[in-house]
Amino acid sequence: MDATSHSFKRNVHARLGDEALQANLRRFGGGFADRRRDAVGRVDDFEALRDRASEIRAEVLTHLDHWLLAFEAEATRRGTAVHWAETGAEANQILLGIARAAGVQRVIKSKSMVSEESGLNAVLGAAGIEVTETDLGEYILQLADEPPSHIIAPAIHKSRDEVSALFAEHHGTPLTRDIPALCEEARQHLRPRFLQADMGVSGGNFLIAETGSVAIVTNEGNGRMVTTLPRVHVAITGIEKVLPTLDDLSAILRVLPRSATGQDITNYVSVLTGTRDAGADDGPEQNHVILVDNGRSRLLGGALHDALRCIRCGACMNHCPVYQNIGGHAYGWVYPGPIGAILTPAFLGLEKALDLPQASTLCAACEVVCPVRIPLPELMRTLREQEMEQGLRPWHERLSIRLWRWLALHPALYAVATRWGIRVLRWLAGKDGQVHRLPGLDGWTEGRDMPAPQGSTFRDQWRTQLAAREAQGKARAAATPVAMAAAGAARSKAP
Repeated sequence: MDATSHSFKRNVHARLGDEALQANLRRFGGGFADRRRDAVGRVDDFEALRDRASEIRAEVLTHLDHWLLAFEAEATRRGTAVHWAETGAEANQILLGIARAAGVQRVIKSKSMVSEESGLNAVLGAAGIEVTETDLGEYILQLADEPPSHIIAPAIHKSRDEVSALFAEHHGTPLTRDIPALCEEARQHLRPRFLQADMGVSGGNFLIAETGSVAIVTNEGNGRMVTTLPRVHVAITGIEKVLPTLDDLSAILRVLPRSATGQDITNYVSVLTGTRDAGADDGPEQNHVILVDNGRSRLLGGALHDALRCIRCGACMNHCPVYQNIGGHAYGWVYPGPIGAILTPAFLGLEKALDLPQASTLCAACEVVCPVRIPLPELMRTLREQEMEQGLRPWHERLSIRLWRWLALHPALYAVATRWGIRVLRWLAGKDGQVHRLPGLDGWTEGRDMPAPQGSTFRDQWRTQLAAREAQGKARAAATPVAMAAAGAARSKAP
């Protein structure tokens, strides 16, 4: 998909002014967060599960080359063709070559974030191959010609009325607000596509080195039909998704659905290995896996290495106050929310996503809920530091930080500046005691008010409290001999 992450601020203004989107985001609210809390509460020691999941992902990344080669060897032994793509464009060409060699005319797809990275649908369409998304959310967005706005709930920004209008336009059906009826309508239109397709394209939540398998985790049956009905199946996934064993997959699956949708387990967990057995009724005649780098190997061993642990659960955005106010499209690329604020500049280049690392309050809610313990706020701070080091931030911002640093290194001047600062803030405050506008920080105060300081500076208050404590201590020390003498006199008079 085309990236607009370089226009993040403009995107945000547009989303904040979109009344329909804001209503849909309010409806979304903390639903996933509440369900996660309940699901976690049903587990005796969820934190131990998080520790185990984090250890598995960290160990894999430390020896990623070994596990990838082990996966390739076992997958090949079991009849799967493994392909390597350095870029998204190369992955598209590999898949297009497979399709042409197999005489493919129709493709059905299960949800795949990597194919969103590469813009696969447009490439296949330009080659005259019909592509149909079969995940309900992705199908809705295909009709709307929009990218996903959430990792696990791609159409969460759409209301039922908007979906009904889309279906009426494309299906020629009456408007309805009944959700089961809308689901049944989509099912009726998708079912013939499953039966007519020559190729199924899926993502791969995980790759299992032990068995050469691809594991996909879904809540709809479309994933199983995409991977078993067509004669050709292609899984396209990132190189970081490999796991050593099925036991490791089991451990990850204990944290993934609980973190993502608040389920103890998803409706469908499919482990796909090789091609159709002789005499079997379903399964592909050809099975392919395309392993995509697309910038991932550049992160290995570097400052953003830990971001590759991500298992795409979406928990970080479900709990992020920024995401919940602007939605996913404002981030301008495939991955929204806190993880997108790291992956987008990492994959596309920091200069193409300058404002994404700033799109956070650093409240750390994302880190608290991440099932594999990615230090998301720390990684965003790292990107902010890199922006400063590379001179990518605006000159006035860099100048302001240098000035603050200089003042902080001169305590006496810092004290004077802060005393004058609180006077200015009180002067700028309205009658309600709130600062509504700060010259030079109009972008920050456009959507925020803050109370004007009413007392002295923190340093002065601290000094006053220390002096008061010292005075109390001296008073107690002076009173002690008198109290001891009085006690002694009382004892001497006792019979």
